[in-house]
Amino acid sequence: MIRWVAVIFIGLLVFSALFPGLMRLGVGRVPGDVRFKLFGLMLCLPFGSTIVWSAVAFLVAEIVHRTCLFC
Repeated sequence: MIRWVAVIFIGLLVFSALFPGLMRLGVGRVPGDVRFKLFGLMLCLPFGSTIVWSAVAFLVAEIVHRTCLFC
């Protein structure tokens, strides 16, 4: 259990550090993403972007699997 908490914490730290660069790729602008200000900080919960990027990663994995590039 504590491992998952640590993984989520580290993932959030990495995401918050990479967020300005990810904004250029469209993360945070998809319908379903939640943006709000809290104590002067702009926070983004990219629910919609996560679904889109997961679908893209799934399609790439399927194409690689079907074409068998690494067999």
